[in-house]
Amino acid sequence: MRSVTYSMNVSLDGYIVGPDGNFNWTAPDEDVFRFWIDGIREVGVHLLGRRLYETMLYWETAAQDPSLDDAQLEWVALWNPLPKVVFSTSLSEVQGCARLASGSLAEEIERLRAEPGEGDIAIGGATLAAEAAASGLIDEYRVVVYPVLVGGGLSYFPQNERRVDLQLVETRTFSSGVVYLRHRVAR
Repeated sequence: MRSVTYSMNVSLDGYIVGPDGNFNWTAPDEDVFRFWIDGIREVGVHLLGRRLYETMLYWETAAQDPSLDDAQLEWVALWNPLPKVVFSTSLSEVQGCARLASGSLAEEIERLRAEPGEGDIAIGGATLAAEAAASGLIDEYRVVVYPVLVGGGLSYFPQNERRVDLQLVETRTFSSGVVYLRHRVAR
């Protein structure tokens, strides 16, 4: 069965965006960007909330930007054809290889797990991940921790007052001080 993974950049104090809505502290260096490129190769479909979808729309036309380096072009070549499911009540259409979710998050994940296919079912966005976590649908938490305290904002971790035991699967420390932590939900 395909795993459901939740991966995001996060501040050391646990936020994906600061209190001002800014996440400029997550600009990856070459090593971290290469890590994200390698990671997207393991994804078969990406589930996104509206805000993350709109942030990632940049990549739909980025290949036309002459200032992109080879790594950024490689990301575009992997990201753009990747199937995406967008969860939004305010959008009426989406672009590229994206489609609007037709069912609830649980229904979409159940359907995707039942379909033949390879690669993880990745979830991006704290609000969407919180809903999946509350329903016990997340199999792995993948956290890329940046050495910064932002003091508030949107939390990476769902605040559903439910204990979830985790097993450490992998760690990696980058020369920039960024740390990757991968935990599997203990079932």
